[in-house]
Amino acid sequence: MKSFYLVLALALASCQSQSSTENATATKQTAAATGQTYGAAVTEEGAQPLSVLPTVLGKQDSAQVKLVGTITDVCQARGCWMKMTTAEGKEMRVKFKDYAFFVPKDIKGKTAVIDGWVHREEVAVEDLQHYATDAGKSEKEIAAITKPEEQVNFEANGVLIKN
Repeated sequence: MKSFYLVLALALASCQSQSSTENATATKQTAAATGQTYGAAVTEEGAQPLSVLPTVLGKQDSAQVKLVGTITDVCQARGCWMKMTTAEGKEMRVKFKDYAFFVPKDIKGKTAVIDGWVHREEVAVEDLQHYATDAGKSEKEIAAITKPEEQVNFEANGVLIKN
């Protein structure tokens, strides 16, 4: 009788192990079907279109939000930032928290879900020139940057690049 219970326990353990493996495979397939995540895990759930940005930010200096929109530019040096265009037609630079991750350089035109903090800031001339260099701008274009700029930018904890 003891051997019967031992066989039953082993069979149940085998089924549980196989079920766990199948669940892990299904999860990986689901993740692959939705896109590639960089940084902290990000899903589409709760993401708002970029057009809501003025309402979400309002008169505040910053707000935590999850947005979805189209990538309009990417740092060609390392993939250390990307840009998205707001409903007002202004570019919003998306940087990555603590430079802990980068994105591929060939994702321009793809849809992304970004999760983190949007904020207003004055960007220094040196930083603007650095970004222009990263974007492959000419020496003449870089030299023409002589004043700081008020911008709305984003610090992402994680990015989901959709397929």
